[in-house]
Amino acid sequence: MAEERHLTILGLESSCDDTAAAVLSRSASGVLSLRSSVVVGQTALHADFGGVVPELAARAHAEKLDHVVEEAMTEAGITRNEIDAIAVTAGPGLIGGVLSGVMLAKGLAYGLKKPLIGVNHLAGHALTPRLTDGLDYPYLMLLVSGGHCQFLQVSGPQAFVRLGGTIDDAPGEAFDKVARIMGLPQPGGPSVEKAARSGDATRFALPRPLLDREGCDMSFSGLKTAVLRQRDQLVAAQGGVTEQDRADICASFQIAMRDVLAEKSRRALALAKGITAFAVAGGVAANQTLRQALQEVATETDIRFVAPPLALCTDNAAMIAMAGLEKYLAGAVDDMSLAARPRWPLDQTASALLGSGKKGAKA
Repeated sequence: MAEERHLTILGLESSCDDTAAAVLSRSASGVLSLRSSVVVGQTALHADFGGVVPELAARAHAEKLDHVVEEAMTEAGITRNEIDAIAVTAGPGLIGGVLSGVMLAKGLAYGLKKPLIGVNHLAGHALTPRLTDGLDYPYLMLLVSGGHCQFLQVSGPQAFVRLGGTIDDAPGEAFDKVARIMGLPQPGGPSVEKAARSGDATRFALPRPLLDREGCDMSFSGLKTAVLRQRDQLVAAQGGVTEQDRADICASFQIAMRDVLAEKSRRALALAKGITAFAVAGGVAANQTLRQALQEVATETDIRFVAPPLALCTDNAAMIAMAGLEKYLAGAVDDMSLAARPRWPLDQTASALLGSGKKGAKA
C-alpha cells in the first residue's frame, strides 16, 4: 500500500503571482521531509500597475514553471523517475495561471506515467500546519490571505466546515487597497506593516465592521473606505498627507484589522468542536501584529496556537505537495480530465459568502 512505502511528491503552484515548485518526501514510517521549495515572485513585473495583471501573470507562469520544476528537483537531489506523484493547484485563482500549472502537471504525469493530483489552493493553506507542526485533526484554521478569509474546522484532507468568513474584501485585498490609497508600493501587506511601525494607532478612530453582529462573518470593505475618507479629509484640510499622517493611518488601519480578527477568532473558537489547536495560514499571517493578537486569543482560551514559518505563509508549492500527499494516501487521484477552476469553495455544503454565478460559488 502507498502508506507503507517511501513517497516523493512534486508540487506545483501558479494560482496568482508566485510560480512555485517543491519536492516533499514521506518515509515508510511516516516522517515528512521538505526537500526543496522554490518560489519565483512577480512583484517587479506588476509594480507599475498597482496590482496583479492576470494576463501578464499567466505568461510569466508559462515561461517559468518548467524552470522552477528543474530547480526544485535539482535542489532536492532527485530525478524525474523518483517522483511518485504530481500535485498541482487546480483552483481557485487567476484562470490563466492555474491553467498553466495544470497543463504542465498533466504533461509531466503523462510522460512519466505518474499519478496526477489536483489540489485546492485553499486546502494547501489549510493543511500547512500538518506539514510544519504535524498537527492532528481536527483543528480550527483561520485562512487569511490576499483573496480569502475564512474560519474552517479542518477534520481531514478533504473535510472542511466553514464557520465564517469575509462577505466582501479579504484582509490582504484591504491591505493592498490601503497601500494604493496611501501611495505605498505593492504588495500592500508588507508596505502597510512597515509604515505602521512608526505610526500612532490611536490617532484615527476607524470602524471595526460587523463586531456588533453575532457570528464569525467579517467585512473589510468599509474599513478600507474609511481610510480613503480620512486621507481625503487630510488632503482637503492641509493640502496633502505627511509621512507621519501616512504612518498613523496605516497603524490605525492595522489595529482595526487586528481587533476584528481577534474578536471573530474568539467566536470561532467558541463554535469549534473538539479541536486540537487554533492555526493560522495565508499571506496575511506573516503580519506580526496580527499574528501576536491571534496568539493572545489562543492563550486566553487555553488552546494551542500554530502559525507556519513566514516563508510558508505566502503562496508556495510545499503546501500543495502536502495536500497532494494527503489526497494520494486517501486514494483520491485525478486523470487527464482534471480542469482548472477559477472558483472552488472548500466547504461544498455552505452557502456562498460572496455570491455565485456561471462559474460557481466564489467562497
